[in-house]
Amino acid sequence: MVNRVVTGAHYGLRDWLVQRVTAALMAVYSVALAGYLLLQPYVDYDTWTALFSSQPMRSFTLLFLLSVFYHAWVGVRDIVMDYVKPAGVRLAIHVLVILVLILYVIWAVQILWEM
Repeated sequence: MVNRVVTGAHYGLRDWLVQRVTAALMAVYSVALAGYLLLQPYVDYDTWTALFSSQPMRSFTLLFLLSVFYHAWVGVRDIVMDYVKPAGVRLAIHVLVILVLILYVIWAVQILWEM
């Protein structure tokens, strides 16, 4: 009989699916933004302001950024769990990354809705 030593919280399938869904959403946003910019004859401040003045674009951008942040969290967490062995260092890195990502979310909301 093989004794498996299980560590972590068994994220597996859920995180695999989250990575795929967030990657697909980021790809759709990137293609949509690239398409919009390619169709503009001249991109200046007024073009950017007009693009991000609409509520749907702001919401789609926030959804994109939340996807980037969550995608990054899953990736960093997996790498840290695999390669950083001391539990205290691992915890410190996790806490630091979580705090930075939360600050990025707050900053993104401020930027998108200050206009």
